[in-house]
Amino acid sequence: MFAGELISNKIPPLRTSDTVRTALERMNEFKLYHLPIVNETQYLGLVSEEELMETRDQDTAIGALPVALLNAFTFETAHIYDVIRLLGELQLSVVPVLDQQKNYLGIVAINNLLSYTAGLYSVSEPGGIIVLSISNRNNSLAHMSQIVEADNAQVLSSYISSFPDSTRLEVTLKINKTDLSGIVASFERYDYEVKAVYNNSNNDDDSMDRFNSFMNYLNV
Repeated sequence: MFAGELISNKIPPLRTSDTVRTALERMNEFKLYHLPIVNETQYLGLVSEEELMETRDQDTAIGALPVALLNAFTFETAHIYDVIRLLGELQLSVVPVLDQQKNYLGIVAINNLLSYTAGLYSVSEPGGIIVLSISNRNNSLAHMSQIVEADNAQVLSSYISSFPDSTRLEVTLKINKTDLSGIVASFERYDYEVKAVYNNSNNDDDSMDRFNSFMNYLNV
């Protein structure tokens, strides 16, 4: 998936002639705290709600303000992981997308990304979740999949979490089966440490809670 495939044009960019009031109202309307400023097709940068809130006269044109614009963007051919990286590292609510000539094409808003990521990790699909704690030397998704498939199930999605100053990894597997007892027993038989098990029969909200924990680094 490329950044250009997630562009939203429903949120218009700001112009230098727009007032601070217009900018703040638009941010409030779309529940964002950044918006791009564009001159024709030229991308000028991102302005933040925090800076605009400091302006006393909200009828002032944005172009007349001494605000520091954030020069953050990605190209339409960039992988979606690059968008996630920018959102996380710079604590953004939108990432502007440019073509190879640096013309403004649109933005990827955090809500669009969340919807895409939810689909990517099969959050809404029925099934259960197993969380494993493993050594980084034993990180074999192929072996884990074999264990799951031996119980006539499939891994719908997976992701790995690492921890600072630790050789341990946490692997989360979404499986298309709610009765996970047999799979859990198999993992334990192969000396995997099963940290947690979630399934729809226990609590339908567990999978979403787990997903929300995964997305915390985006500061949603």
